[in-house]
Amino acid sequence: MATENIAGQAIAFDDEGYLDDLSQWSPQVAEYLATQEGLRLTEAHWEILYLLRDFYSRYEHSPAMRPLVKAVKQSLGDDKGRSIYLMQLFPGSPAKVSARLAGLPKPDNCL
Repeated sequence: MATENIAGQAIAFDDEGYLDDLSQWSPQVAEYLATQEGLRLTEAHWEILYLLRDFYSRYEHSPAMRPLVKAVKQSLGDDKGRSIYLMQLFPGSPAKVSARLAGLPKPDNCL
């Protein structure tokens, strides 16, 4: 477990970079994590991150890729509810990267 000082607060992360205490998430934490991923968060990123946080508050789990695409499609429309769109925003594993940046646990079925 690692601890980082972000915006004057000690934030603990597990070995994979997910928040140890989900209540410690803030936009500053998301920005910090994004820099670790080599990303600069845009309005498009924030739209997905807040959608994910809403999804988690409703269903109490982080969605894997298919449910994530479906949730994005239902909320933001067909043009954004596509795997390719999410891969452009969150390269590698969109479900894992976006969950980490949104301050959520790793999706259950992601390796």
